[in-house]
Amino acid sequence: MKNIKFYFTVMAALTFYISSCKVSKDIGVSATHVPANYKDTGIDSTSIAKVPWKDFFEEPPLQVLIDSAIVHNNDLLIAVKNMDAASLILGQAKLGNLPTLGIQATANTSRPSDNSLNGLSLSAFNYQSKHIEDYNLSAYLTWEADLWGKIRSQKAAAFATFLKSDQAKRAVQTQLVSQVAKGYYNLILLDKQLHISHENVRLYDSTLSIIKLQFNAGQVSSLAVQQAEAQKMLAEVLVPQFEQAISIQENALSILTGAFPRQIARATVPFRLSENTYIDVGLPAALLSNRPDVKASELEIAEENGKFGYAKANMYPSLSISAQGGLDAIKASNWFNIPASLFGMVTGGLIQPIFAQRKLKTAYEVEKIRREQAVIRFRQTFLVAVGEVSDNITKLNKTSQQLSISENRVEILRTAISNSQQLFKNGLANYLEVLTAQGNLLQGELELASQQNSIRSARIDLYRAVGGGWQ
Repeated sequence: MKNIKFYFTVMAALTFYISSCKVSKDIGVSATHVPANYKDTGIDSTSIAKVPWKDFFEEPPLQVLIDSAIVHNNDLLIAVKNMDAASLILGQAKLGNLPTLGIQATANTSRPSDNSLNGLSLSAFNYQSKHIEDYNLSAYLTWEADLWGKIRSQKAAAFATFLKSDQAKRAVQTQLVSQVAKGYYNLILLDKQLHISHENVRLYDSTLSIIKLQFNAGQVSSLAVQQAEAQKMLAEVLVPQFEQAISIQENALSILTGAFPRQIARATVPFRLSENTYIDVGLPAALLSNRPDVKASELEIAEENGKFGYAKANMYPSLSISAQGGLDAIKASNWFNIPASLFGMVTGGLIQPIFAQRKLKTAYEVEKIRREQAVIRFRQTFLVAVGEVSDNITKLNKTSQQLSISENRVEILRTAISNSQQLFKNGLANYLEVLTAQGNLLQGELELASQQNSIRSARIDLYRAVGGGWQ
């Protein structure tokens, strides 16, 4: 017993000393260059990314849609399941330092040849039976010491994988919130464009009625009636086009919310845009913590650090200890004869790989390359993220300028329509001038509605680009 205690004490001390060493050095993202601010912007310490999506999207129908999508969207549910699987793997990795424990029971019998060593031995000892029996009931324990941080590296990799799966789920949610919001506002845009088309059809119809009266009075030719009818049909054909687009957009939103195609409830009053289109975007460095895909890419480096450490530790000696104890007897009647049938043994081994068809060396070199790839992917992900924010800042600013011009243009066209109708009724303008003014107004109002929606879309894209939507 004293020898066994001494044996375990020495092995434990040796294990503690060696496991305090680490055979690989982790690499991080500290060397990545981070710009001080975004292009064409100043230094802004606050960011809209911290605003919960329910505060950013205040329309109740839209909030209902986003809530439904977060609960029922299948892509998001898959991401949650991936997170659950990573959690199970992490739980397993946390038990890596514990020994393996099991129980086994065996019974066997053999009939050796009379001329064999076992047969001659039985004869020499006047053993009454020609059969050799053995009955064993034992518990076994095996444990591998965490030399060189091998198990620690496994746990680090599993933990990073779990955190990465969480960030992947958040990335799916930010994309989902953005898609639902843009789809919802696109639906409102289509409603507005459909309303504009109906109004212009009525306007053309009124003009056509006047031209027909003039034709009956002999004031204009049949060509004027035909052109007026053609212009009216040009507005009429837009109605089924927008109705088709509305139906398709409703179907797309239904699928995003995990439901079969249905009608989507939405605001009846066209949304209004505030005069201030600026959004606080924060600093590029904030993307490292706010944007899920950037954070997931950073965690991938931590994951590869763990895998690299494990691959390198496999090339170093491994220390394992095993123990077994229980009952053993050559007769079933003596199997539970205690203490005569008790047995026990403890073994320890130190194994140093020398030649394994270069498998360990190849695994180490492959993991080294994968770790370098992870660093490159992180830099690219961060670079793209900064570019997306800059793109949407520019898009928001320039679309605002276009919107201002389009609003002034539509006001002028509406005034022109009123003037042309008065002049036409008094015989001071011909029908072509009236039709041209009405066509310009239709095009201008449709473009204005589209640009209003483009600003809303740019805001949503910018909110997603800086990392908003998962809170």
